[in-house]
Formats: sequence, C-alpha cells, structure tokens
Amino acid sequence: MAIKLEGITRGTGKHAGGVVIAPTKLTDFAPLLCDEEGNGLVVQFDKNDIEEAGLVKFDFLGLRTLTIIDWALEMVDKVRAAAGQGPLNIDTIPLDDAPTFEMLKRAETTAVFQLESRGMKELIKRLLPDSLEDMIALVALFRPGPLQSGMVDDFINRKHARAEISYPHPDYQHELLKPVLEPTYGIILYQEQVMQIAQVLAGYSLGQADMLRRAMGKKKPEEMAKQRAGFMEGCAANGIDKELAGNIFDLVEKFAGYGFNKSHSAAYGLVSYQTAWLKSHYPGPFMAAVMSTEMDNLDKVVPLIEECRHLGLTVTPPDVNVGGYKFTVDIEARVVYGLGAIRGVGEGPIGAIVEAREAGGPFTDLFDFCRRVDPRRMNKRTLEALIRSGALDNLGPNRAVLSAAMEAALKAAAQTQTNQNLGMVDMFGEAFADEAEADPYEAYRQVREWTDKERLAGEKETLGLYLTGHPIDEYEQELKRFVSTRISDLKPSREPQRVAGLVVGVRTMKSKRGDTMAFLTLDDRTGRIEASLFGEMFEALRGQLDTEQVLIVEGEVSSDDYSGGLRLRGKEITPMVAARSRYGEAVELSLDGGRVNGRLVDNLRDSLSPHCDASGLPVRLRYRNGEAVGWLELDAQWRVAPSDELMIALREVEGQDGVRLKYR
Repeated sequence: MAIKLEGITRGTGKHAGGVVIAPTKLTDFAPLLCDEEGNGLVVQFDKNDIEEAGLVKFDFLGLRTLTIIDWALEMVDKVRAAAGQGPLNIDTIPLDDAPTFEMLKRAETTAVFQLESRGMKELIKRLLPDSLEDMIALVALFRPGPLQSGMVDDFINRKHARAEISYPHPDYQHELLKPVLEPTYGIILYQEQVMQIAQVLAGYSLGQADMLRRAMGKKKPEEMAKQRAGFMEGCAANGIDKELAGNIFDLVEKFAGYGFNKSHSAAYGLVSYQTAWLKSHYPGPFMAAVMSTEMDNLDKVVPLIEECRHLGLTVTPPDVNVGGYKFTVDIEARVVYGLGAIRGVGEGPIGAIVEAREAGGPFTDLFDFCRRVDPRRMNKRTLEALIRSGALDNLGPNRAVLSAAMEAALKAAAQTQTNQNLGMVDMFGEAFADEAEADPYEAYRQVREWTDKERLAGEKETLGLYLTGHPIDEYEQELKRFVSTRISDLKPSREPQRVAGLVVGVRTMKSKRGDTMAFLTLDDRTGRIEASLFGEMFEALRGQLDTEQVLIVEGEVSSDDYSGGLRLRGKEITPMVAARSRYGEAVELSLDGGRVNGRLVDNLRDSLSPHCDASGLPVRLRYRNGEAVGWLELDAQWRVAPSDELMIALREVEGQDGVRLKYR
C-alpha cells in the first residue's frame, strides 16, 4: 500500500499571478482542475511541464505600489485643478528630473518602491544614481549574488571613474560589446546582455541566445559544453580570435549566474522612479496614499508619519469636515489622518458622515454633527472615539468641552429625529434655528481642559499612536544627556548601541529552560523597535517594565528576518528615574520670600514625603527676597527619587519655571 502511495500528488498549489494562454482550447494541451463550484480553473501541470506541452505562462504581479500611485494621482489632480492645471499623466513625467535624483542621492527613499530598506539606502549613497538606467541597475544589483561577488563594488568604481571601464574585461575586450555593455559601465549585469553578446559575437538568433541564457541558469555541465562549442563556432565564423572568444564565454558564464532579467528590473525601476518623482514634487498626496495602504499596520505608519515631519508636512488628526475613509490632503497641503484608521469607527459611520457632509456642507458644531448624521449608524461609543482621536477638533473649543457636551448633543439629535418623524419640523423650525445660533457650548466651557497626557492617551487608544505630540517630547532635553541615537538611525552591529524609548508594548514568554523573558516595544517617535530581556535582567526589572515608561536601553542590534526590521538584545536597561538618580546632582526649587508661608511649607512637605529615598537626590532651595539670594539644602532624610510624579507635584506648588532637575 505504501509503495502505491509513493510519488502521487498530495495537494495542489496555484501561482497567484500565473496566467496560461493557448492557441486553441486549454484542454487540447493539458488537464484542468476547478473548485467545487466550477470556478478557479487551473492547469494540472507544473511550470516545467506546461512549457513542454507547448503552452506559454505569464506572471502578472499585482503591486500595491500601483494602487499607491493611483490614489496619489487622485489627490494630485485635485491640487492641480485648484491651481488651474490639468490632470497629471504619470506616464509623461520627465525621466531626468533633477530634484528627484537629488532626493535619491540623499537616500531620502522612505516609502519609495524597492528603495526604502536600510541596505538599499546604503547602496544608493555609494552609487549616487543620476539616471533611470542607474535606477534599473540598482534593482538588479541589490541581490545576494552581486553583493557577495564584488560586482557591486566594480560597478560603483567604474561609474565614478575610480576604475577603468572595459568591455567586458581589461585583458580581453571587443568593440562590438561596447553598445551592449555601455549602460552598465562594462559589467555584465542583465540576462539580456548575455543574449546580446551571443548575438553580436557568435551570430546567434534570439531563440538560440535564449537557450544559452537558460543553459547558463541551469548550470548543467553537459549542456554548457554543448553551448560553449556552439558559441566558439559562431565566433570563428565571424572572424573573432579563438582565445578571446573562450575568455569572453568564461566571463559570460561566470556573470550569468548573477544576471537579472532586465525587463523585470526596468519595470520595477520605472515604478521606483515614479514614486520618487511623486514624493519629490507632491509629497503630501504621495505620503497620504502610502499611509492609506498601511492603515492596519501601525509599525509602518509610525515611521511614515515621522517621514512626513522630515519632509516638512503637517499631519493633522482625522477631520470629519475634510477626510474620508483614507488619508488625504486638505487645502493647506496638510496630510489629514484617515477616518478609517480610527479604532471603533467602521465603514458604516464613516459613510454616514461623508453623506451628511456632501448633502449639507461642513458641520458647524457637535450638535449640528449629531443632528445631521444618520443616528442608526452613529452611536455614543463611535462619537466618543471620534472626539478622542481629534476628528471633531474643528467643531468645538477643545476635546474636553466636546466630551462634556456629547450626551446633550446625542439627546438633542434624538429629539430632532423624533420631531421629524412626527412632522413637527415645519411648525417649530424657527425655534430650532434660534437655538442653533446661540453658543451650543455655553454650559460646558468651564470644564477643565485635558492635559497633554490625557489628550495623547486618547489618541493612542483610538489611533494606536501619538499624533499631536509624543509623551517622550517632554524628556527630549534630558535624553540628549544619555543617548545620541534615535531608533530610526539604528543599524545592525555587534557594537553596543544605546537608545531611549517609551514602552508601548510588553509581552512575556518562557524559554526552553523555564526562564521568563520579555519583549518590549520601544517608541521614540522616529520609529519602533522590539527589545528583548532575558533571565536575571528581566527579574531585576520586572516591576519597572510597565507601558508608558521611558527606558534607556543599551544592547546589540541585529536584523530580524521574521519582521524584516531590526531587533535589540538588551544588555543594560535603565529606567528614567534611575538615570536621573545616577547622573543628576539635585532637585532645585526656586522660592520667592514674599510667598513663603506655612501653607507653602506644608504643600512642599506633602509633595516631597511620598518620594523620599535615601539613595535619591538632595533637594536644594534657591531662596530670594528683596535684599538677597541664597541656597539651602534640605537634610539627607529629604533626599528624593526624581520621578515624573514628584516633578509634577512640585510644579503644581511652585509653577513650571520654579522646579528643575540639575545634572552633573
């Protein structure tokens, strides 16, 4: 029984982009297979048997980048229409645009198709592309074979005149090869060049040249011996020296293993250029389109938003008066966050918002918004998410007031709906209009405005990231004392590297030995990286690894093959409070003698007491009155741990400018 089962097909696979064509019915050439409904026809042969049967197979690659270009062009055309210009035809843009190549030479290629990886950026800085041919070559060169063979170094040195250009080798050249190899500085880079060399030197037909290309790719000794004999015979017929022909064949055979299909590389290179051109000339629409395709992947959205800031673009919170489901740009060229990226707001509510806006124009306030949007598709939870994300910022004084007025706005909208159902709108229409003209927020303006921390927490909860700021911003000046590298600047290296970041995610798991290890996601606004902690280090820091804590992490950075990004193996981890205690000198307070009284002293005592720590920092008072200024240092029992909570408590007593942490 086992012998009967050996070698039979256990399952079928389907190439996602493979399409087979035939001159007559497909069943004249191969058996077919379909699903239970009779759809999804596929050929039962594999790719090799298909060719043997006489069929032609094409691979049609569906690129997300083509969608990005299409969405970007939609926004670009609106921008151009506002300026009195016609639609942009991406197929007619100049292919020698200087600003585009200047941007490329600076390796500012984040979000540019095929050119955004760290390794590619390093290659771009060395190669300094200044033509479409160079971009096509970039795609072909950035592969393991060329990178490891020395071909890349040779290509770059020849391009920048640091090495002599020869066709193809200084010791054996032929003038017929110059037109073939000139675009690649004499380097045999493409499979098509292998075919052209066989044509011009040995008189091969296109079909024969293609057979040579295939044989070199398979590297079968008997096939290569046959091809070598045919090549030598063709060269002899064209009067080419036997030794020269043999050397050139050997060189072609060597580089054929690294050769890339130029038609593939050119297609990718052109799309790369188009995305680079759009980024250079229309950065807002381009970045909005890119982020629209990544809405479900926050790890990619975060660095894209930082790239927008690097480009001088403002990224605003979602806006019900401007945005739709996707990211877009407003009339001021700002990138508007997509409503579809708000957690808890689905396509139904977004559709209702857009329909109401298109029917009655922009919303004027929260009450107007709730009255006009279909209540069957908008509930309290969705409205709260819109407020916390900032999508209603333009409809009220601030998010705290909007949140306080939310219940009343929903009730007013429900009452309006009831009146409409009863046919009372015409009877009381004027009364409703008068009510709408009054300040709808009059009863809520005394509500305390949200702190930066509360506002950002709302954005994090609804958008998954911080948009109008970042909690790490308040530590920026302090962190410059401890770290000089941002997460976006990290590169794989065995040398220790140190970064600081806000903990935005923590997960733990057991190792094979039973030890607990932790993986922390750090965010410093420029990007995110996962840092790993093992064994004793995790146990020592277990109570200090909560989210929203700032940590300084030193360790070894390596490539993460699974995620395609980087990972950091933590060797030394220092919480912010510990760093302040280690490198700080004192907590200093500035006191005005005219304000010092028993109540102030009690407030200071109450603020300091919960944070007293014998291993902490001393507290110094700068006391001034009308006659003199002097310094006092509190007794050692009042040494404190310089936590955020302490600094906030002291600033509530003495004000923002009256408290500072002095470093050594």
